Amino acid sequence: MSSPQRRFEILVPQQFNDGSPVPDELVGETIGELRVRFGALSSETQIIRGIWEHSGQIYRDEFIRVFVDVEDTSENQQFFRDYKEQLKVRFQQIDVRVTTYLVEVY
Repeated sequence: MSSPQRRFEILVPQQFNDGSPVPDELVGETIGELRVRFGALSSETQIIRGIWEHSGQIYRDEFIRVFVDVEDTSENQQFFRDYKEQLKVRFQQIDVRVTTYLVEVY
């Protein structure tokens, strides 16, 4: 029997909050860090578009989705809580969307 798995999905921004493009190297650094830590990851290169408001300002975003299936442990959950804060700095974002849910792998 396999241990419970949890998927973590990160919407990786393609622009900084000021609208300027994120260098490919920053996205590559993020993908590389996750691959080294967890051994594998997946990504979708289709553009995901979002629009949201913060403090009266409208933001329009474009993202790619990166996701990792890992053992459902408190250590992995804490890693992604901490990693989100690193990504907010790296991508100069007010927030970075990280979602998580249990998955069944057969």
